[in-house]
Amino acid sequence: MNQPTISQRKLLGIAGLGWLFDAMDVGMLSFLMAALQKDWNLTAEQVGWIGSVNSIGMAVGALVFGLLADRIGRKHVFLVTLLLFSIGSGLSALTTTLAAFLALRFLIGMGLGGELPVASTLVSEAVPAKDRGRAVVLLESFWAGGWLLSALISYFVIPAYGWRTALWLAAAPALYAIYLRLRLPDSPRFMATKKEGTVWSHIAHVWSAPYRKETTMLWLLWFCVVFSYYGMFLWLPSVMVMKGFSLIKSFEYVLVMTIAQLPGYFSAAWLIERAGRKFVLITYLLGTAASAYFFGTAESLAGLMAAGIFLSFFNLGAWGALYAYTPEQYPTSIRATGAGMAAAFGRIGGIFGPLFVGSLVAKGVSVTAIFTLFCLSVLVAVLSVTVLGKETKQQELA
Repeated sequence: MNQPTISQRKLLGIAGLGWLFDAMDVGMLSFLMAALQKDWNLTAEQVGWIGSVNSIGMAVGALVFGLLADRIGRKHVFLVTLLLFSIGSGLSALTTTLAAFLALRFLIGMGLGGELPVASTLVSEAVPAKDRGRAVVLLESFWAGGWLLSALISYFVIPAYGWRTALWLAAAPALYAIYLRLRLPDSPRFMATKKEGTVWSHIAHVWSAPYRKETTMLWLLWFCVVFSYYGMFLWLPSVMVMKGFSLIKSFEYVLVMTIAQLPGYFSAAWLIERAGRKFVLITYLLGTAASAYFFGTAESLAGLMAAGIFLSFFNLGAWGALYAYTPEQYPTSIRATGAGMAAAFGRIGGIFGPLFVGSLVAKGVSVTAIFTLFCLSVLVAVLSVTVLGKETKQQELA
């Protein structure tokens, strides 16, 4: 078998670049929601649907492409998902109705949802056990770079040139990532594994007795984390506007908060091979819960900014650990299926999060009450890892 090899750094660079463009699109969506609300005179419920349809697509994509990755390989699925995202993002710049925009957000979401668990699975299988956790967290750190780019584009481009121009800017560079990915080798573990069983047997295997505890833990963890993340972060610019700041000022403040994601990732990457996956997940999720509570109760700009910065730091560090931890729960034959199913179930939380905020805002519920509920959701995730989770630090993959 003449499987080409690739250095860890190059693998991270190529996989991370696609991850960056994915994050740029998701990050920009929060700013687009605020801009479209003004441009198209949308209600709070309609704005909530934009974020939720994206998550419906991500749920479908995570499930479908996770299953496919265990059948046809990680690399091929990696290519298809990025292509779907790029074309959908470019076409959405041409839409003139909310219905067309929502349809394309579903396709974009499928690409995004499929790429993320498959990318983390590929990297985790290609890196030695002693470096695996750190490598996947560093892959996830490209997400912060994408969010930072999205905040910069949203701050400088949307007010001056409109949201359509911002979408074109997001779609174009992703084509370069597709070109790079064509030369990416597939996972050596996947190539060496005998392909047995059907899609249905893989799904059943994930819920079989040896993996039931791990699957239950992951599904609870993913649901609570995704529900709170999309509920909070997609609404951040809008929440800042509700707190009395202008749209331009809210973009500016969220940009500052976004920068805090990078040290969150890097600190988690440093800790994960030293303190272990469970410690990092529990600690950073507790930090997320506390930050969410204080963000909701903050009255002053200084209080909002401090809580928002800590929210970005802890939440994105937790995401890095989550992506490192998830593929380690399963053997190679069902790894992408297990990771994809957990992510898909989590995305159901992402569907309800933005809709939940939109409906509560429409009913006049305070931001304090909304963010307290997200705080409680994160604490359920902490409980699931504490009670059901096992430590996988530096264990060889099966």
